[in-house]
Amino acid sequence: MTTSSPLSAHDIQVLVVAAAGIAILVLLIVWLKVHAFLALTIGALFVGVGSGIPLEKVTASYENGVGGVLGYVGVLIALGAMLGKLLADSGGADKLVETLLRGRPATLPWKMALVASIIGIPMFFEIGLVLLIPVVMLAVHRSKGPAMRLGIPALAGLSVLHGFIPPHPGPLAAIAVLHADVGVTLAFGLLIAIPTVAVAGPLFGALAARMVPIGAAGAGLAVTATGAAADGAANAQDPRPSRSPSFAWTLITLLSPLVLMLIKAGADIWMDKTSALRPALDFIGDPVFALLIAVLLAMVSFGTAVGFSASQLAKKIGASLTPVVGVMLIVGAGGGFKQALVDGGTGTAIAKIALAVGLSTLVLGWIVAVLIRLATGSATVATVTAAGIVAPLAVGLSPNHLSLVVLAVGAGSLFFSHVNDAGFWLVKEYFGLTVGQTIKTWSVMETIISVMGLVLTFALSLVL
Repeated sequence: MTTSSPLSAHDIQVLVVAAAGIAILVLLIVWLKVHAFLALTIGALFVGVGSGIPLEKVTASYENGVGGVLGYVGVLIALGAMLGKLLADSGGADKLVETLLRGRPATLPWKMALVASIIGIPMFFEIGLVLLIPVVMLAVHRSKGPAMRLGIPALAGLSVLHGFIPPHPGPLAAIAVLHADVGVTLAFGLLIAIPTVAVAGPLFGALAARMVPIGAAGAGLAVTATGAAADGAANAQDPRPSRSPSFAWTLITLLSPLVLMLIKAGADIWMDKTSALRPALDFIGDPVFALLIAVLLAMVSFGTAVGFSASQLAKKIGASLTPVVGVMLIVGAGGGFKQALVDGGTGTAIAKIALAVGLSTLVLGWIVAVLIRLATGSATVATVTAAGIVAPLAVGLSPNHLSLVVLAVGAGSLFFSHVNDAGFWLVKEYFGLTVGQTIKTWSVMETIISVMGLVLTFALSLVL
């Protein structure tokens, strides 16, 4: 049966089951507070059984989805966590921030967005947020201005990187599901990220500061100080570096995987596939190799060069993996849920509807990701699930357009963060905002990022 034929009884059945499966996710995650890994596993098995997959193959479908995603993404998440841990513990992040925040106060919002974007390359959103909040508050205190003027640019930089740019879990998972090219996606992602960060960060930050004119004093600063003190007490036995890495080596280490992946992207676009150099460039630009090189370089620039011994480095690298285990399991379970939808025929049924109403794969991917984001609050779950749903429509698209679909899905996954999103509460508590103030600032910023992402990806699709 082709995707242009009318909906069959089975198509209607799998669509109803898929809707029920997403409703189960909402019930379990939002209302019953079940961990997302368990909720996704339960939802995947429900969808598999309800869609008519033979019972003896339901769990195999789920396991194949988990393995397919984690086999590609899991290694990269682990390497990114190692790099982020060494960056933070060596003082490299402090050096980076200290250097970039020098100069005229009027440039502070733009520099804060730049700092957040650079730090956001290897770090998860939550880790980058915890690292940047004390810096933001210190800068707000020194500039004697409203917190949102610097807070929104930092949040925008972190959020855009999290939603658009590999090696973050969501984009990597969508790349794996849609079989897109990492290098091309990275190049287009950076092209889209720059204007998006500018608009949703410093420009919207000026408006947000007028709407919510709170300063550094008060609950936000108190929460930050308390958290910093607690972290200091918890890490009393953690060895500290005897010296800080230089600003130049910090930048070189952080940007090394980006450069390697961009070299591969350039080769994919401009170099003939039969060229003798292509295999070597494809190898060094692969995310696993690129991040491995960055971690090995960080073991020197953020490790032995600042006074850490080999045994201390081993302990730090081991400790870096503990916080990301939950993320990896959620990403894998999202892949299992996606596979149950695909094997059950949900993707094919949605493809028929999309073709019937004339929606492009890019727009459909954004809409589905928006709906799942609003329902579950998880950008990663929204990305993986939406990518799986639109995967049948993406078959046959060019590498450029596949990458744009990945970015559109990533943009949709950031839409209007609200009370079912952990990031919403992190921002609220750290900045000492009310729920209403958080919606007017953080939630609106996320929506601006999402809509700009759709507009820019759609515009690129028209000219490529």
